[in-house]
Amino acid sequence: MNPKQILIPLVLVLVIGAGLASMFTVNERELAIKFRLGEIVNADYKPGLHFKLPLVNNVRFFDSRILTLDARPTEYLTAEKKKVVVDFFAKWRINDVEKYYRTMSGGDQRTAAMRLYNIINDGLKTEFSRRTVHEVVSGDYPEDEEQPKAAVKPGPKIDARTEIMANMTKLANSQVEKFGILIVDVRIKRIDFPPEISKDVFRRMESERARIAAEIRAQGAEKGETIRANADRERTVLLAESHRKGLEIRGAGDGAAAEIYARAYSQDPEFYSFYRSLDAYRTAFQTGADVLVLEPDSEFFKYFNQAKPARK
Repeated sequence: MNPKQILIPLVLVLVIGAGLASMFTVNERELAIKFRLGEIVNADYKPGLHFKLPLVNNVRFFDSRILTLDARPTEYLTAEKKKVVVDFFAKWRINDVEKYYRTMSGGDQRTAAMRLYNIINDGLKTEFSRRTVHEVVSGDYPEDEEQPKAAVKPGPKIDARTEIMANMTKLANSQVEKFGILIVDVRIKRIDFPPEISKDVFRRMESERARIAAEIRAQGAEKGETIRANADRERTVLLAESHRKGLEIRGAGDGAAAEIYARAYSQDPEFYSFYRSLDAYRTAFQTGADVLVLEPDSEFFKYFNQAKPARK
């Protein structure tokens, strides 16, 4: 084979390889720094295709997206010297890749996360030390207490927790600007009491709920007694009223009956007296064992004495 035929493909391969080695691509999710023998040459690259000198320049890429610092729960002291456990996270991104590389041990992300945590942690210590447990847990300032001067701004009133996060974002940004980092947001996920305090809090909550339940039961029992007493009173009134009306009706009936009897018997008083005597005899001698001890000429035997013997 002709040596020229072998040399041409080899040269083409070397040229193509050199061409590829002299190009690099930066996508929209990356930041790039170009070095020349370890010295930064350029750090301002837009997304697209760029060039470098093989073996002289090298390129490092860094994530330009928003990153998350998810911190471990940490204890802080409030204004009353009470402990609270705070779980927070921060959103950050690289704002100046050259500063970031120089200040963060060659752009080490773990180093950046540690420095961010220390800065935010110190800031939160200060913020929580200025507020009470009620403010940081409920997020509300007491009604008789005004917001701190730093929080007084035109517009709607903000709660304590929102103020803490806003203050921390502003404070942290002023400190990490020299690192080429921008903190997008600082958020408090959860605020708890330490386990030893939580048990006491839960016990107090249980006692308070038990007290409220007992108070509600007592109010219910009182209302129940009131309802029963009212029902008994209404029942007594209804029965008394019914009894009164019954007596009135019976009295009216007895009066009407007496009036009828009087009119009927006034037509023949002698017959009426005889009829009443017969009725008295029927009542007195209902059985054969009835015995009466009376004078023979007593009023009771008036019609017996006057009876005439039957004719034969």
